[in-house]
Amino acid sequence: MNRDDQFEKRLQRHPLREIPSAWRKEILSAAERAAASRHSSPVTRSSPWWRELFWPCPQAWAGLAAVWLMILGASFATGETPAMASRQITPPSPQVRELLKQQGQLLAELVGRVEETDADRHKRLAPQPRSQYRVEFQNA
Repeated sequence: MNRDDQFEKRLQRHPLREIPSAWRKEILSAAERAAASRHSSPVTRSSPWWRELFWPCPQAWAGLAAVWLMILGASFATGETPAMASRQITPPSPQVRELLKQQGQLLAELVGRVEETDADRHKRLAPQPRSQYRVEFQNA
């Protein structure tokens, strides 16, 4: 025989006792208060999207935000500008211009004259309407 079966048989032999009326009143009033408070509580809204995003590990997100704030603060505190923006651009001297012109001429000699194709000529023209509709009839 199983131990559970023995226990159940022993329980069945014991007579059921009545619950004292004072206890019964206390238990029922506590249950009624709990049920009333559950029904009268305001309906909870779903949490905002940003809370759901940060909820899995808020400490990690807070740490990451703190690191970014420190980086931005250090960047603004140094007040340095990028090297390319702070450098003054001077126009090329006449000698450099002459050298560039000579290089362009030498390159043109080496490559040879490139003949312009019909397609290249059409690209330079202003776009024309594709339909045969004439403008003179448009104002009629």
